[in-house]
Amino acid sequence: MDADPRDTDPPDASPLVPIRGCTNFKLRQLVRAVSRLYDAEIGKAGLKGTQYSLLAQVAGIGPVQPIELARRLGMDASTLSRNLRPLVDQGWLVQRAGADARSRLIEITEAGQAKRRLARHHWKLAQEALIGRLGAAQVQALHALIDEGLARLPSADEH
Repeated sequence: MDADPRDTDPPDASPLVPIRGCTNFKLRQLVRAVSRLYDAEIGKAGLKGTQYSLLAQVAGIGPVQPIELARRLGMDASTLSRNLRPLVDQGWLVQRAGADARSRLIEITEAGQAKRRLARHHWKLAQEALIGRLGAAQVQALHALIDEGLARLPSADEH
């Protein structure tokens, strides 16, 4: 039986070891597994991992325009808007007028700061659990690989 031509490397690729399987599928599996671990722990603080990330980003950079926050998070504006809505509804974030009539700023509230501090404790426990399961060297190597991949691949702005 002939090999499926879709499973072969392009003619200019010459990996030292043949690559088997779909990288996208494998990455999604890993992201789902890691997300489950973090979501289970951060959920004890009443947040999803993505919600904690948003609170932490806004807390870290201060009042921020939605477009800048979306850029930093690598997501489009509509996805950011959907993810912000529950945090605004809970009173953890506020969206207020910016420097001019067309601009907006997102800011964390005191209640949001308190929620972020509570969730940070659970985030640390999740981080420690991941390091315990994979090992510190593997997590460091994973971070380096991710950083290198992000530097080499087009950003959301470039699409």
